[in-house]
Amino acid sequence: MNTITSGFIRQCVVAFAMLAALTVILGVAYPTVVWAASRVGSNSAEGSQVTDAKGCNAGSTLIGLDPKAPSGAADTFLHSRVLGSADDPMATGDPAASAASNQGPNSETLEHNIAARRALIAQREGVEPSAVPADAVTGSGSGLDPQISPEYAAIQIPRIARNTGKSESAIREVVDAHTSGRQWGFLGQERVNVLEVNLALGHTACK
Repeated sequence: MNTITSGFIRQCVVAFAMLAALTVILGVAYPTVVWAASRVGSNSAEGSQVTDAKGCNAGSTLIGLDPKAPSGAADTFLHSRVLGSADDPMATGDPAASAASNQGPNSETLEHNIAARRALIAQREGVEPSAVPADAVTGSGSGLDPQISPEYAAIQIPRIARNTGKSESAIREVVDAHTSGRQWGFLGQERVNVLEVNLALGHTACK
């Protein structure tokens, strides 16, 4: 009987010891190591945040954001491509709505939205609708890409220059400085980072 009791107690002690050890290892040590590793040399664990010159959180390096000028203020921003999946003509302003719209090439809704977007952008930039590039009126594969084509950036330069009082050549230099070439020289297309350009132009997220 004593042998049975002592064996049971021994098993309970071992079980509790294993429980305590695994709790410390898997519940404390492992999460701590993963948390620490995620913050070494990168801020991606915090959403790849970007701060402006005043230290305010201006956005993310991985997620597009279409800026809006304050009410009554001149539009001095470089705009992104269509963000989100809403079926309104521009579908911008809510990066959280990143699911696909499920509108196929034969969709009358998609055709209407693209035509409406092209007309709105042409009016905003003072160009003919035929000058508005495809990426200006369509979303990216993820719906959240932070870049636009150099062609889309180019038609926005005159507006930004006009509303900021800067020369078009000065704005173009900023855009060129934040234009990336094809990945590894042959993948994808040249692209302009919208957030980086806006920050370089002096925009701030501070209120």
